[in-house]
Amino acid sequence: MGALEEGHFDVELENEVKLGCTELGFEAEPETIDIEDAVKVLLRGLGEDVNREGLRKTPLRVAKALREGTRGYRQKVNEIVQGALFPEAGLDSGVGHAGGVGGLVIVRDLDLFSYCESCLLPFQVKCHVGYVPSGQRVVGLSKLSRVADVFGKRLQDPQRLANEICSALHHAIKPAGVAVILQCFHINFPNMGSVFLESNRQGWVTVQVCSGSGVFENECAEIWGDFLSLLKYRGIDMEKDHRRDSHDQCWCPSQSSSGEKPSSDNGPANPAMVTAVASILRSLGEDPLRKELLATPCRFVKWLVNFQNSNLEMKQNGFAGGRMDLRTPHGEVTRYKKQIHSELNLSFWSQCEHHLLPFHGVVHIGYLSTEGFNPIAKSRLQSIVHFYGFKLQVQERLTRQIAESVSSLLGGDVMVVVEANHTCMISRGIEKFGSSTATIAEMGLFSTDPAARAIFLQSIPNTSTPVGR
Repeated sequence: MGALEEGHFDVELENEVKLGCTELGFEAEPETIDIEDAVKVLLRGLGEDVNREGLRKTPLRVAKALREGTRGYRQKVNEIVQGALFPEAGLDSGVGHAGGVGGLVIVRDLDLFSYCESCLLPFQVKCHVGYVPSGQRVVGLSKLSRVADVFGKRLQDPQRLANEICSALHHAIKPAGVAVILQCFHINFPNMGSVFLESNRQGWVTVQVCSGSGVFENECAEIWGDFLSLLKYRGIDMEKDHRRDSHDQCWCPSQSSSGEKPSSDNGPANPAMVTAVASILRSLGEDPLRKELLATPCRFVKWLVNFQNSNLEMKQNGFAGGRMDLRTPHGEVTRYKKQIHSELNLSFWSQCEHHLLPFHGVVHIGYLSTEGFNPIAKSRLQSIVHFYGFKLQVQERLTRQIAESVSSLLGGDVMVVVEANHTCMISRGIEKFGSSTATIAEMGLFSTDPAARAIFLQSIPNTSTPVGR
């Protein structure tokens, strides 16, 4: 394996911020500074010290992430498509479905992310775009993705996102018709009161929406069948009638069926924090008085205060965890006088202190005990996980804190594995869709004995991690 020379590596580190900036003077722009000031209000409202290590640069990181994630407000579709239309002779207009060129064109599996206008948390999108060329011209395929990204990089609702992509492409390309199908995935966040009651809560809320123009305007048109068949051919199995009714309740988990009651029951939101979020909306180019955004600051604050700097009571009730015989990877019983107990797939939710974005996943805990020892109740271990999860956190620290807490109960031999999906990995320009992170903490015998570590790691099933899609 190769590596950067030490001198070159130092230059890379020194220039990290400059290399990562896409706009000159970005940090000095008034919008960035206003967002930083608002984020400081939010952190203080959570009882945090904005000057502590780990939080000092959080306001700037949040400002950069939000402005990057909403850059679509500063982009124009015509500037993207202009110059990307190419002549392509084909069938005469009106013959078959060709519209003058040769047939349906589809770009599948475009990964996008957008910020939910109801709660300001990012959601993932799998976008499929099709169009029927006309006027004997086609558009560069990359432009379909770029146009979709323009509207994705705004505060959005899935159906409006589909409609805006469809409408923009229709007016810019002037085809016989445009079809857009979106598969959207929103983090299904709990609050502290419900998380103990819903241990099997799924990580994502999903919705499928579509929009069509021209020859796709009629949902029953045969060309929709062609579009859906070409998706199914690639393993994307969708029902023909998948349009979400505009009168349906909001898909965002921050709203109940009434569409207004937030999911959290933490009481009235902090007025200063609500005002700060409204200020952020204005700095991003949005109108906080827009109908769909009126309750958004309050919803975001109610989500955020789940992670305020306070103590969460550890619930002690519960039943005993499972027990596993100590065996080597080859199935041979070891000579240890202790046995390995494990508790797998303990759910957790947390908030990244670097970007104020949620991450969640599962925790696996293994520990050694003497013969006849009663395993720790699952509910007690889950309580420990939630205690350290519902804070501003980083995954490495969370893993260590859980291990140290369990070790203090048992006196030593503990191993903890945390598997997580981080929304900051899709919403800061990095856009590593489907990625997940695993961290390990080892104490006592687990830190010195590879066989013990291997036994516990092999007990974690391949299907245990409900992260990503």
